[in-house]
Amino acid sequence: MKTPRQLGYRMPPEWAPHQATWLSWPHKEASWPGRLHEVLPIYARAVAALSRSEAVHINVNDAAMEAAARALLAEAGATGDIRYHRFPTNDAWCRDHGAIFLVREEDPRLAAVDWDFNAWGNKYPPYDLDDEIPRQMAAYLDAICFPGGMVLEGGSIDVDGSGLLLTTEQCLLNPNRNPHLSRSEIETRLRENLGVEKILWLGEGIAGDDTDGHIDDIARFVAPGTVLAVVEEDPLDENYHPLQENLRRLRAMTDLQGRPLTVLTIPMPPPLVYEGQRLPASHANFYIANRVVLLPTFGGASDARAAAALQRCFPDREIVGLDCTTVVWGLGAWHCLTQQVPAVG
Repeated sequence: MKTPRQLGYRMPPEWAPHQATWLSWPHKEASWPGRLHEVLPIYARAVAALSRSEAVHINVNDAAMEAAARALLAEAGATGDIRYHRFPTNDAWCRDHGAIFLVREEDPRLAAVDWDFNAWGNKYPPYDLDDEIPRQMAAYLDAICFPGGMVLEGGSIDVDGSGLLLTTEQCLLNPNRNPHLSRSEIETRLRENLGVEKILWLGEGIAGDDTDGHIDDIARFVAPGTVLAVVEEDPLDENYHPLQENLRRLRAMTDLQGRPLTVLTIPMPPPLVYEGQRLPASHANFYIANRVVLLPTFGGASDARAAAALQRCFPDREIVGLDCTTVVWGLGAWHCLTQQVPAVG
């Protein structure tokens, strides 16, 4: 069987046109112990912002969950094309359990990659329902579905649409993901399944990140060959040295033509600790939709600086800052909760 790359498919960058954003409605109490009821209204505001931008698909477990979601979204002012799917999930992190979609030139049909999902190294069983989601998404969209052939979460990679893929050693080389695969074998699977040319490796992620260093908390492509990286400005903070090392690596990296990457920076928010646990709060966990960019904010001075940095990167999009102080108690934010469906044809 030919690989997606051999057939001319590639993963487009997040800022390329979408036909929709896909989500899984939050319902797992254990992800937000005692605070799920606070998270849902904020989540509904995010969906309302997305519904101004593009169609929104939402996985729900049953009729009761759909009714509750509809009520909250109506209260938040969500309008437009919102579609509900009775695709049951274990948790809400659609970036990681959802399909990753591919396109190819002059072809109206999407393709999807169904990566294996093991809940970030078997940390949060059960995850059997989440592992089924990519095939259900692909079937609904009539997308050709390719097996990824290894464990991979969408939040662990980012692409620039010009052949580059950014990831971390801490996550993809972690023995709790694909202990049977070498670094070069993992790179081959990424190239063949996502249509990329060059894999760029950063080191470690931020403190409190239970995903073992997902890229979407530390550095994101915002244009071909251009990366927006978070930096910790306090030398005494535990994130300072790992993020400085990642910045050093980024500044030494080149694109396919050998040109240095353009490296921009945004600050980390102040440390966020809840019940003694450092949370993975990061402004890099933003989501780029057609007309809006959802920015996680945390109530500090860094919010305005991060919003200004993103507005410079995306001058034609509205930067929508939404307070994630409670949302990140679930150890993720807007990028972790969303999955783009690219436009085709």
